[in-house]
Amino acid sequence: MSTTPSPRTVSIGGATYDIFVHLPKSTLDSFSGQKGFSFPLGEKIRVEDVTETCGGGANNTSVGLARLGCDAAFCGVVGDDQWGEKLLLNLQSEGVDTSCSTVVEGEVSSFSIILSASSGERTILYDPGTNDHLHDATFDREHVASVDWVFLNHIQRSTCVIEDDIIEILTADDAPNLTWNPGGCQIDMGLQATSNQALLKHTSILQLNKEEAQKFTGIENKDEALKTLSTYGPTHVVMTDGGHGTLATDGKQIYHCPILSAGESVDTTGAGDAFGVGVTWAILSGKSLPEALQAGSINAASVVSQRGAQAGLLTHIEMDERLANTHLDVEVRDLA
Repeated sequence: MSTTPSPRTVSIGGATYDIFVHLPKSTLDSFSGQKGFSFPLGEKIRVEDVTETCGGGANNTSVGLARLGCDAAFCGVVGDDQWGEKLLLNLQSEGVDTSCSTVVEGEVSSFSIILSASSGERTILYDPGTNDHLHDATFDREHVASVDWVFLNHIQRSTCVIEDDIIEILTADDAPNLTWNPGGCQIDMGLQATSNQALLKHTSILQLNKEEAQKFTGIENKDEALKTLSTYGPTHVVMTDGGHGTLATDGKQIYHCPILSAGESVDTTGAGDAFGVGVTWAILSGKSLPEALQAGSINAASVVSQRGAQAGLLTHIEMDERLANTHLDVEVRDLA
């Protein structure tokens, strides 16, 4: 009996070893109306717990897509240190193909120290480490060109040199589809950058949060920002807005999907990656944009209910069950 092969995906971007430091409530303070952590100089503060996990955009999305049944690969760079070894072992244990990853000798893998409050809010101290080394010499162009779907995650400024290769891949015959979650350097260049315009023309799913969309377009109004992004060519534009849910457009209508309340939010790290994985998997599976928004919200809600960026990522069976029983109502209106 023949079976349909799993869709092949590759996630491009970073892998980061995350060290979560869970802080007592007494360390929270307010500064100019905003919450933050307060650490008096010279004081010794006892933490509640320390947890080590694997994270990073491409790491998270490749694991998420593998759990949802895709033949997923990771394209990124790690060091030859203990963190790099743990990152690769974690990917391999999740069934992710690491053959197009690169190990750099004598370099420190990317790591984050995540200061986490009991509310799930956090502050991240980050060193890009070997993530800065993803460039032409370490980019497996042949592998990326062979898959069905590319997930381009946040990348470092030095990594933007691979954009020309990605654009060439996307303009070829039988090119893969693309989910693009732009990084800070790409957003800073704005919509007038030639490379950004070329990527947008070949993007199937453009994913940003509200602040990124506003900065990328220079437009404060969310509907107008969506409309403007849509005119540059992406098939779907998805804008997350925290507790306000998600807005999306297919160029004809605007869809609003509320967040899924899954009880207490333990840790918001990786929520955006989980959302993008759910949306990508749904569109890749032939589902509608409203169904994709539901899948993204369900996956994100599961991730924030547990510590770390990957523990709550759903399997294909879990996602199908939760989609069948979801009470998320997606509102639809015309794109003015």
